[in-house]
Amino acid sequence: MYINETKLKVRYVETDKMGIVHHSNYYAWFEVGRGEFVSNSGMSYRALEDRGLMMPLVESHCKYYEGAKYEDEVTIRTWVQELSGVKVVFNYEVIRDSDKKLLAKGDTVQTFVGNEFKIVNIKKKYPDVWEKLESLC
Repeated sequence: MYINETKLKVRYVETDKMGIVHHSNYYAWFEVGRGEFVSNSGMSYRALEDRGLMMPLVESHCKYYEGAKYEDEVTIRTWVQELSGVKVVFNYEVIRDSDKKLLAKGDTVQTFVGNEFKIVNIKKKYPDVWEKLESLC
């Protein structure tokens, strides 16, 4: 299984009045991790979209254990938990680098759609994308 690791440093704008990263930012971090996962696996979101394949988010979840703080350096670990012809489930862990503490974990579900926003089976319509994603599981 391929696990991508994305490094980030918490910016002031991502924190709330308590000096802790606002919960909504973890979803943005998941997106950054997912984008790097796709890029580092040899594909490109832009290239997929240019071919008519999109991956809209249909479900998301995050469990928070401890808040990250301003200037914390964190790693977002991203991997594929589940893959079918019509959807992919990504898992994420946010880990503070200084003490390796798990701060949050979550998952997102993306479905595969074409330009008309109708679900497509990538096994049939985009077999090269299917093979690449399947090799990472």
